[in-house]
Amino acid sequence: MDIKPLNAIVYNQEKVNIKDVIAPPYDVITSDYQDELYKKSPYNIVRLILTKGENRYEDAKNFFEKWQEDNILIHTKKPCIFYLIQKYTAPNGKKIERKGFIAKNKTEKFETKKVLPHEFTMGGPKEDRLKLTKACEANFSQIFLVYNDPQKQIENKILPKLQDKKPFIDVVDDGGVQNIVYLIDDEDDIKIFEKTLEDKTVLIADGHHRYETALKYSEISNNPQAQYVMSYFTNADDENLIIFPTHRIITKFIEPYVLLEAVKKYFNLEEFTFNSMNKEKVKEQFLAAIEKSNEKVISMGLYMKNVNKFYLLKLKEGMEELVDAPDVLKKLDLAVLQDLIITKELGYTKEEQMAQKGIKYIKQEFEAFDMIDSGKAEASFIMAYPKMKDIIEISSQGYRMPQKSTYFYPKLLSGIAINPLK
Repeated sequence: MDIKPLNAIVYNQEKVNIKDVIAPPYDVITSDYQDELYKKSPYNIVRLILTKGENRYEDAKNFFEKWQEDNILIHTKKPCIFYLIQKYTAPNGKKIERKGFIAKNKTEKFETKKVLPHEFTMGGPKEDRLKLTKACEANFSQIFLVYNDPQKQIENKILPKLQDKKPFIDVVDDGGVQNIVYLIDDEDDIKIFEKTLEDKTVLIADGHHRYETALKYSEISNNPQAQYVMSYFTNADDENLIIFPTHRIITKFIEPYVLLEAVKKYFNLEEFTFNSMNKEKVKEQFLAAIEKSNEKVISMGLYMKNVNKFYLLKLKEGMEELVDAPDVLKKLDLAVLQDLIITKELGYTKEEQMAQKGIKYIKQEFEAFDMIDSGKAEASFIMAYPKMKDIIEISSQGYRMPQKSTYFYPKLLSGIAINPLK
């Protein structure tokens, strides 16, 4: 993988409060949250990544140019790499420090096997991002890439040098995640990053649409800078890289007993009965049981409306052979669920699943339960935490996981750095 430091554009922190101008990636910003970000600052990066109005791309270009003229956005003094430490508390109470860095990498077609996708993409978002890239000639957000380095060369060689260094940015975002950013512009240090990655294959963890957009843009632009895209890199061998599941929620009406009968064809069931007094305690036991069981056999949870039970589903022996998928995908819980239950038993078409008609993909665990409790859904399939080794194995064999399979948390902030493409 060919990586280089960024000739970056950054916010001038003498003129803006960085907390007021950062934002999460455009695809997780709701309409209400977009309004909040607009109110935070006239210079919030949401005006670049997700502009309001009819002339969105032209408006973003005008904002981008004006902010540079007014020195709201400025260039770093030297090409640099941004080392990022994200501190947060996991749902189980564990303190996590995910480490990685932001640089730019040469865009590679998937056929080269240097960059591996793991999910499918849709045309609409790619068309939108391409129009924005053409108008502004810049990357405003990072692709999220994962590499393997058991020796942890960057962590061991770079981290000690940062102990007494003042961060370029130290900000707690709206999700409660502390983002600590260090600028690294020493040429010898930069060579450590370049050398470590030069023989690596990387996996796209998040930002598939943006990466394919960058590929397309590199083909139509004559500018050498456009052959590179801004990315965030993190080490898959770091125990602080945690992947959260995306749960499947059935919103189309179905009788609980009908769903149970369908599920029993393929799964052995274990019941967790609860009442109003002990529900939360039983839920904790239920969630722990899903993870423990999934280590031995494909397992997931089921929670249905008006049923005071949680169900642990354990795939019966040999049932994975009924899954209409390549062998490497038959070991994946989501592939089993989507083919055997959602497609074959419940009759959802691939188009309905892609468009989320009668089915929703929910990242937040609490929301998967709340939608049942509030009567907004009929059933929630609670998925186990995905395993990085499975994702890498599937991708390396040239296959992709079902859409919305993984949730890499925390999301990367837009506004830390901008990569100009001209």
